[in-house]
Amino acid sequence: MNYQQKHRNLFRAYENFLKLERGLSPNSIEAYTSDVDKLRRFADDLGKSPLNITYDDLQQFVAQLRDIGIHPRSQARIISGIKSFYHYLVLENYLDADPTEFLESPKIGMRLPEVLSVDEINAILASIDLSKPEGHRNRAMLEVLYSCGLRVSELVNLRYSDVYPKEQFIRVWGKGSKQRLVPISKTALHEIRLYLPDREAITPKPGFEDYLFLNRRGAALTRVMVFTIVKQQAALAGIHKTVSPHTFRHSFATHLLEGGANLRAIQAMLGHEKITTTEIYTHIDRESLRQEILQHHPRAHFESSTHTEPERS
Repeated sequence: MNYQQKHRNLFRAYENFLKLERGLSPNSIEAYTSDVDKLRRFADDLGKSPLNITYDDLQQFVAQLRDIGIHPRSQARIISGIKSFYHYLVLENYLDADPTEFLESPKIGMRLPEVLSVDEINAILASIDLSKPEGHRNRAMLEVLYSCGLRVSELVNLRYSDVYPKEQFIRVWGKGSKQRLVPISKTALHEIRLYLPDREAITPKPGFEDYLFLNRRGAALTRVMVFTIVKQQAALAGIHKTVSPHTFRHSFATHLLEGGANLRAIQAMLGHEKITTTEIYTHIDRESLRQEILQHHPRAHFESSTHTEPERS
């Protein structure tokens, strides 16, 4: 087996490890393999195999990232990907020692996420033209995004069969295909109910019959399409902040914390494996943390005499 084929097999084995053993999403796998590919090209320039890379070589690699102007946050992500790769090589006995063991990431200042106020959320929702064919879909979609704090990938993959209106929960498939149950507000359920007649008028493509949010061709919405819708509606609402679907997720978590929700409960809602990921929100508001989530979210109090929950067909 020649040199290039040997290392192609090594990288393919690592990719399979990420997919099968760690259960990562395609987007995460692509990010990790992209990081390793940067290291591979660096090793090629040195005339070395990644198996022969030393700690000193890795320091040079990091210095190159800094010298070409890669942002410290991106540097840290790349280094994390490289560390994952070498951890795998040691785990599978390709190497006896991990050259990244003492490799440090650049110091990153705390960057607080952009947050929308409740009034700004309402303004975005109010800017949606309900007379358009996609109007009720977009309103239901953004209401679910905010009321449940979903990642955009979780939103576009949400199934109708994962909505439990009587229990007021949805089942969410998060990173690594991990499931979690998330409370859904009566407001969001009401918007879904209003959207269902439009959805039933669309013939789903094979394989998309159970997807909740469909495009006009009967397939699931793409992440890019959701980004576009959010940006368009924010502009129509006269909001000049940098708004993305993730802004809705940050706003969801921040509003819960401001209302007094327990940080561990927010962690469970967001699907964060580590509480340290959630603790960024304590830098925005440090009020005492008191009761459970649904008592504190702005969408917990839905007042409508005409409200009925979506029926299952």
